[in-house]
Amino acid sequence: MITLRPKTKSAVFSLFCVMFFQSCCAQEKAKQVSSVSGHYIASNLLDAKIDSIVKSIDMPGLSLAIVNDSKIAYYNTFGVVNSKSQKPVARKTIFEGASLSKPIFAFFALKMAEKGVLDLDRPLYEYLPHSNIAAVSKEEYKMITARMVLSHRSGFPNHAYGEKITLAFTPGTDFMYSGEGYQYLAEVIGELMEVGHGRKLNTLFQMEVTQPLNMTKSSFVWNEYLAKNKAYGHDESGNPTQNAPSLGGWNGETFNAYSSLHSEAREYANFLIALLSRDGLKDETFDEMFAEHSHFKDDNPLKKEIGQTGWGLGMAQKPTAYGMMHMHTGNNHDFQSYMMVLPEKKFGIVFFTNSGKAIPFIQGLNSIIGPIF
Repeated sequence: MITLRPKTKSAVFSLFCVMFFQSCCAQEKAKQVSSVSGHYIASNLLDAKIDSIVKSIDMPGLSLAIVNDSKIAYYNTFGVVNSKSQKPVARKTIFEGASLSKPIFAFFALKMAEKGVLDLDRPLYEYLPHSNIAAVSKEEYKMITARMVLSHRSGFPNHAYGEKITLAFTPGTDFMYSGEGYQYLAEVIGELMEVGHGRKLNTLFQMEVTQPLNMTKSSFVWNEYLAKNKAYGHDESGNPTQNAPSLGGWNGETFNAYSSLHSEAREYANFLIALLSRDGLKDETFDEMFAEHSHFKDDNPLKKEIGQTGWGLGMAQKPTAYGMMHMHTGNNHDFQSYMMVLPEKKFGIVFFTNSGKAIPFIQGLNSIIGPIF
């Protein structure tokens, strides 16, 4: 028998520890992520495939998370914050959420309704008259309720750009996507809570939504963290555009319910988990949120081109082989984003990019874990 000297025993033990650690790491890297259809893909292979898509479409940067069984199963960042500096996207990098603001604002509005602050079916003008309605629509606009706003049935245009608002139809009778309506509802909530529609409303939103959901860096208004960690947007040629309110057409002080949320995939995935696990609202409120409130006509472009059939309170709806998909896109042009949940599958996905490359990215991702759109 050969007896090892103490030093050799130590070396063997150290080698064993290294091998054990490497094995554990390999297992962690090989973590399995479920696709929409239920087939699995190793997370390290998913990393490689996503990175390949990002490079093939010249997408500057990306933050992406996938939810399986109402838990974050995958999260990673890719690419760069700025195509000129080549600074890599990090986990702390923040993106513009664009219209991904709307689903989480709807969640906030429904929470206000649960607290008795807001009645979803009471005309909003009774809380706060709108100051910019054209004479021809002065009477009909008085029919608009929070429920109509959240399901885009107010008749308001997407944006009025300071012009007098003329309703496109009698409220409640048709569908028209409207950021203007969402902003009106935000101002109503701000009035009811006596906080206005700026920083104090954002503080209230954070107390009611982002803090309980551990989304501590997500914000509708500008702050020091965003100033240090926000990615640059990029134009169609891949050139950096802006990463500050002074250059982006938003003053940073206004709570824009339709577009000014700043976040990243891991934090926003916590909101998806809340939707899938029905956390933060009453069961009956989630039933209302996921119910169809707007039913699309056959000639609706969203129905013809995407297959969406209607809208709930905050999200579009699309029937799929895996259950009803609740989804929303975000488009500030130099920043785009996307989220969706499949409650029956306990599946969700969200991503943010600092470019206008969301659609080609979705097309690539569909071949790996799709259909996600």
